[in-house]
Amino acid sequence: MITIGILIYPQVEELDFVGPFEVLSYINKVRPDSTKVMLVAENADPIRAFNGMRVIPDTTMQDCPALDVLVVPGGKGRVVAMKNPVIQDFIHKQMIGAQFVTSVCTGAFLLAEAGLLSCKKATTYHTAFAELEAYSVQVLSKKVVQDGKIITAGGVSSGLELGLYVLKQLYGLAIAQEVAAKIEYQVDITNL
Repeated sequence: MITIGILIYPQVEELDFVGPFEVLSYINKVRPDSTKVMLVAENADPIRAFNGMRVIPDTTMQDCPALDVLVVPGGKGRVVAMKNPVIQDFIHKQMIGAQFVTSVCTGAFLLAEAGLLSCKKATTYHTAFAELEAYSVQVLSKKVVQDGKIITAGGVSSGLELGLYVLKQLYGLAIAQEVAAKIEYQVDITNL
């Protein structure tokens, strides 16, 4: 079973974490016991996301097990979160053993602030390309960009594509296509 953690923090963009959560969890309906997806936060208190959704984390950063995949979403709260030393330490610790460390939209800035994107190819929200380039990142205008074990996705809705891309990497194209069909999401996964 692949263990996946999705980082959440105050003012995180809902679709940035709900999209990948849905896709990365849905595989269990197609192929039982494939993934365990958890929401991870600094503490166990409910998180108020950017549009007002209240979310209860499954685990804290301190109690979180080693992850196979870390998903870092963006949102307005990323400005504070990217400077949070507890979050930065968590990302660094998970990077060591993870197969993939990923971001959705402006979540790329948490990875950049941690020094994980320096001299790498990545993407983010289209209006933040220049800001990300300031971290010595080669920014590409694509939905999903992989550079080694770092995978970034650009745009609020790109969490769906990120989830399908990760499934393709972990379980193959056929499984990713089956999940996309089951959730009725039309995308050419072969070109992601």
